[in-house]
Amino acid sequence: MTLIGDIVTLVPVGAAQNEGGSFLVSPSLGLMIWTLATFLFTMYVLKKLAFPRIQEALDKRAKLIADSIDAAQQSKKESEELLAEYRARLKEAREQADDIVARARKSADTAKAEATKEGVAKREELLAAARRDIEAETRRSLERIRKEVADLTVLTTEKVVRRSLDSDDQKRLVDEALSEVDFSALAGSEANKN
Repeated sequence: MTLIGDIVTLVPVGAAQNEGGSFLVSPSLGLMIWTLATFLFTMYVLKKLAFPRIQEALDKRAKLIADSIDAAQQSKKESEELLAEYRARLKEAREQADDIVARARKSADTAKAEATKEGVAKREELLAAARRDIEAETRRSLERIRKEVADLTVLTTEKVVRRSLDSDDQKRLVDEALSEVDFSALAGSEANKN
């Protein structure tokens, strides 16, 4: 075996023989020295071999956690920026929609006003045409009435006189009959009916 192993084995055995009891209950000075030496040696080995690896693993773990926290904060910041951008675009879209609705309403009102204006103009045009037609028909009717009055006057006069009238007599009689009839009253009554 090794020298250290022999010493560790001999010291406790010697201490146990001297005292006659368990060396663990009442340790001797040699046992304490060897325990302290073994502890220091173990600490030295742990410090050189295990603690750097443990520290390295802890540092890696701390760095990983710090990186995860940074990534989470970065993601949160990007999410907040995207949310703000989304809200801005949503607001802009709502404003555009409101603008489109307002323009559509204005367009509809304008179209309605134009249609009303065109309807009024068309109605006025139709009324004017109807008035012209009525006036023309009234003139034609008055001309027919005058002609018939003239024919009736000539016919009546011939029957009364019992002879045929020449053209000068007919013209004179027609003019007298027409002057007695008030055609302006007929034309005025037709115009008042409209």
